[in-house]
Amino acid sequence: MQGIQRFERKCLLSLTAYYRLKAALAINFEPDPYTRQEPSGRYLVRSIYYDTRDLRSYREKEDGSFGRIKLRLRTYSQRPDRNGLVSVELKTRNGNVMTKYTARVSFPEYRQFERCGHWPDLSDPVVMEFERLVRVRALEPVVLVQYRREGYRSRDRLPLRVTVDHEVVSSRAATLFPGRCILRPHRPRSVILEIKTAAREPRWLTDLVRQYSLTPVSNSKYVQGIEVVRPHMVTPRMAAP
Repeated sequence: MQGIQRFERKCLLSLTAYYRLKAALAINFEPDPYTRQEPSGRYLVRSIYYDTRDLRSYREKEDGSFGRIKLRLRTYSQRPDRNGLVSVELKTRNGNVMTKYTARVSFPEYRQFERCGHWPDLSDPVVMEFERLVRVRALEPVVLVQYRREGYRSRDRLPLRVTVDHEVVSSRAATLFPGRCILRPHRPRSVILEIKTAAREPRWLTDLVRQYSLTPVSNSKYVQGIEVVRPHMVTPRMAAP
């Protein structure tokens, strides 16, 4: 099973800081193909995250445990599409190094897994491992996270990507396409900037980070989603703007 390994830096920006930085990004970055094809310049990302009933993965994240593994299903569509694809994803992290394993399945295959917890085709090792972990760890879908994303890539085609996530919201859900749900905002006056690189970042990017005081923060959308939909689990750090 092959994954993509990369370094990630997450920053929380006010809307004012975001607009200042966006102009600076245009010098070395260009919108990626997904961003360019959307009239608004932002495309939908919707994910359903898996955890145990007692939220073991959430608690491991809070405890700062290394070697964590996160399971999620992801779509870029707001409505069910029989001709669309769903991403099956496993993510592991050690410090700020993240490895992501991804497979694509058809919508009918996703629906079957949703109904009975079994993929009709286990030839892909990522799909097979996803099913195995769900069974062995007694995982179930616990929270839906949705946002609008701007994606940028290096004009020099370096292994470097920057994303900006807007309007991050969450809801309790057991499916990627719930009939009705109450979507609750995470931090409505902020955006999430992520810098993703497969190698040492170029000097000009380091200088840009310093110039705009881009301080890395712990900013798991899954953790925030749990705390938003289960207010009794909110911790003092969620009081940040």
